[in-house]
Amino acid sequence: MPDMQAVVGELCSPRCAGRRPGTKEGAAARAVVVEALRAAGLDPFEQPVPGLGGANVLATLAGDTDRYTLVGAHFDHLGSLGQQVFWGADDNAAAVAILVDVARALAAARPAGRGVIVAAFDGEEPPHFLSGTMGSVHFAERSPVPLDRIDMMVCMDLVGHALGPEGTPDEVRRSLIALGAERSAGTAAHVDAIARAEPGVIVRRADAEVIPPLSDYFAFWEREVPFLFLTCGRSRVYHTPEDTPEKLDFAKMEATSRWIERFVRETCARPEPRVPFLRGARDDASSLRLLVGLAGALEELAPQARQGRLAAEALLAACDGEGRLPEGRRHEAQMLLGMLEAGLA
Repeated sequence: MPDMQAVVGELCSPRCAGRRPGTKEGAAARAVVVEALRAAGLDPFEQPVPGLGGANVLATLAGDTDRYTLVGAHFDHLGSLGQQVFWGADDNAAAVAILVDVARALAAARPAGRGVIVAAFDGEEPPHFLSGTMGSVHFAERSPVPLDRIDMMVCMDLVGHALGPEGTPDEVRRSLIALGAERSAGTAAHVDAIARAEPGVIVRRADAEVIPPLSDYFAFWEREVPFLFLTCGRSRVYHTPEDTPEKLDFAKMEATSRWIERFVRETCARPEPRVPFLRGARDDASSLRLLVGLAGALEELAPQARQGRLAAEALLAACDGEGRLPEGRRHEAQMLLGMLEAGLA
C-alpha cells in the first residue's frame, strides 16, 4: 500500500512530468492514481472527458442509502515548458495523496449511512479551468450518480504546505481554510465543532465568496450541491517549477487526512434525508474571525499584523446579526485576506 510520500513521489516523477492532460505524462499520472486507489481497496474506473485527451478517475463505496458524500481533488498540472518541468507537488499531488489515504481508511471500515464517491479530476489547470473540458465540470454534467443524490462535495487544492515560513507559530502553520460551509444547512456548525479535533491541523472557516472561484468545487456550487473547499492558499512556489515534494508538510497532510475522514464519516451519518443547499447564504463574519485569529497569532513575529487584526475586528463589528458585511465593504475583507496570503507565502 503506497503511503502519501510514495504517491506524491510517483506523481512528481519524470515519467509523470507535469501531468498535463492529453500527454503521455498525463496518462502516466492517471495510471498512478488508478493503481493507488486499487491498492487502497477500491475499484476505480475512468470517466473520459471529451476534448481533454484525459479522464477523471472515480470510485464508489456503497452505503446504506442511495445518497452520497463526494471527496475530490484534481491530479493534473501544467506540464513542461522547454526544459522546465512544473512538478506540482502542492498543486495538487499532495491532495491526491490525501484523497488516496482517506479512501483507504473508508474502504477498510465503511461509513454508516451515505455512500462515498472518490473523484480524482483531470483538466483543472488552464486552459481547461471553468470550461467544458474541465474534469469536474464534465462530471457535474455527466455524473454516474445523479447530482441531487450528492449531499456534500469535499474539494482539496493546495493542501500540502504549512502556512508561513519556518518560525511562524504553529497556530498559523497548522491552519487549513474551509470555504463554503455556510452554503448548506448544519455544515458550518459541524466544521466548527471538529475544527481542532485532530492534532496537527486547525480548520478555520471563511465565506466562499471571499476569493474568486479557484478549483473543482465551483461546478458543484453552480448546481447547488453542498460543498466544502479545503485549501492552504497559494504558496510562494505556486505554479512554478519549484513546487517540489521536499517543501510539503507531510505531518500536516496526515492530520488533514484524519480530519477529512472524520468529517466524511460524520457527514455520511447525518440523519437528514437530504442536506439542504442554502441559496444566497453569506457568512462574512467567519472570514473576519479567520483573519483576526491568524493576524493575532502573528503579532509578536510581525508587528504590522496588529493593524490587520484591528482592521478585521472593525469589519467584524460592522457585520449584521446574520454575519453579513454591508455590500460596499466586502472588498475590504477580500483585500485583507489577499494581504495575509501574500505575507504567509
